[in-house]
Amino acid sequence: MVRLMAEDVGILVLGHGSSKPYNKEMVEKCAELIGRSHDGPVKIAFLNMDEPNIAAGLESFAGTGVKTIVALPIFLAHGVHTLEDIPTELSVDPTLRRGSCKLNGSEVEIRCAEPLGVDDSIAALAYQRASEALR
Repeated sequence: MVRLMAEDVGILVLGHGSSKPYNKEMVEKCAELIGRSHDGPVKIAFLNMDEPNIAAGLESFAGTGVKTIVALPIFLAHGVHTLEDIPTELSVDPTLRRGSCKLNGSEVEIRCAEPLGVDDSIAALAYQRASEALR
């Protein structure tokens, strides 16, 4: 695993949001686990239903000294949310997947990470879940 060492890089873990409370708990736990590998602040936000919303999630970095925020969608694949809705909420160019916002009067760069996608670790986890189903 590549470790982001920069303390001035924040990670905004993005969930879809749900009326079910375990969805928010899952995103919170995922952010906590990501935080174990990252020296900078890790915050959460949701596209809809749950709080904080994306604007509040960005604002939660105020006072942290971050110069860059990586918006990390906990989504498996690209869709309308990752390609349109999230970039719009972040005021990020959807093609470049980059933009900026003002925090404490300073310009902060925002970069959108790709969804989780196809990866050996995702396949291994999927296989583990299939194995668990047979127990």
